[in-house]
Amino acid sequence: MSETLRILHLSDTHLYGDGRLQYGVVDTLAALDRVLARAASLAEVDVVVVSGDLSDDGTAESYRKLAATLEPWAAQRGAALVYAMGNHDLPDGFEEVLGARETVTTVRGFRIVTVDTSVPGAGYGHVEEAQLDRLRTVLATPSERGTVVVLHHPPVAPSTVLFEPLRLVDPQPLLDVCSDGDVDVRLILAGHFHHGLATEAGPAGISVVVAPAVANTTDVLWPPPHERAVRGAGFAWVQLPEDGPVRAHFVTAPAPEDGETVYDLDAAAIQRIADDAGWKR
Repeated sequence: MSETLRILHLSDTHLYGDGRLQYGVVDTLAALDRVLARAASLAEVDVVVVSGDLSDDGTAESYRKLAATLEPWAAQRGAALVYAMGNHDLPDGFEEVLGARETVTTVRGFRIVTVDTSVPGAGYGHVEEAQLDRLRTVLATPSERGTVVVLHHPPVAPSTVLFEPLRLVDPQPLLDVCSDGDVDVRLILAGHFHHGLATEAGPAGISVVVAPAVANTTDVLWPPPHERAVRGAGFAWVQLPEDGPVRAHFVTAPAPEDGETVYDLDAAAIQRIADDAGWKR
């Protein structure tokens, strides 16, 4: 009988250890609670994947808040939990509370591999050669029902101007490793963009699902050179069948203030972010 892996894909929770509001506006812990309440209607969840920017301040207390919220929710459903590092996450707090930054987890015969794309002090992402070697080694052993790779920075082009200098730099080597004819990578899960996106990448056309953010939502229709984010939280509900195409649904967790502006950056503000945290060509 064919198996299907059912994934609750969360991203960009941006929690704070001291409970402050993101941009002075968004209660990110309350947004996470709202997302989980919405996701509680799912009949079955095999794994909860959180694809980076778990914390906004990188403190151990922020990760403890995340674990205290997610672990009981997952345990009630018999679901595994998989965490990946994002550019806002800091290694010390992450490892103290959540464990290793790169992991391999097997759920019902499906293998889930995390890759840390964060670069210390930067907003963009990169995968080092040693990480690629580690991924090659993991993928050299076939998994029973296929492999999911989880990272923060999507290995595809961004949709909005802010994320161009904050993208994953040179994703091709990663995609080449994932697309090798002898490996079984079926799906890449990512975050970072703060909006849902389903596409394909690499020579093998691997399915890529970018989850909406829990913290706020990028307005993909806002005209450049501006970049806008609004209040709104959501998640991706992803089904990976053993022998069929990936299905992904993007679900919102509504609140009365949804759609209100969180920030609206002009070209000068975007350039300052690029100068401070972006990739320098």
